Amino acid sequence: MPDVWIGFNSFDRQRAWWQNNLATLALTGVMVVILTTHEPNKWWFVSSLGVLAVVAFVGTVNLIYGRVLLTARGLEFHTFVSRRVIPWSEVAGIETRRRVIRSRILCDLRVVRVRGRALTIPGTTTSRVMDAELELKQVAIQERWSRAVNG
Repeated sequence: MPDVWIGFNSFDRQRAWWQNNLATLALTGVMVVILTTHEPNKWWFVSSLGVLAVVAFVGTVNLIYGRVLLTARGLEFHTFVSRRVIPWSEVAGIETRRRVIRSRILCDLRVVRVRGRALTIPGTTTSRVMDAELELKQVAIQERWSRAVNG
């Protein structure tokens, strides 16, 4: 059976970039307003906002371009900041997590491991409650896991 990539489609990737650009623009505006004031202790605050902006940007790039490769050995996580392999023997289940963030419902898939904490599967986060593409991704992962475990 050939390896399968799971990640965002181009529409979802483009939408996430627009959201990231708007948030970055708003944060930059706040930093410019603070810099134009005559407060003596503004540099530590602006520096903190700059670090926050970099962390948010790297997190967004990690979210947008993170993918997982389903292989015969297991799940290979490919993200902006790391590479990781989770063998099928360490997988205890695949679950859908729903959480409310800023009055939006976000859904993603998580791999529950036999030992250790559950990990969010890259390329599966969505803000659509009934997302057919997310369900297809979950079916593909569970099917590959079932074949690897049952032979």
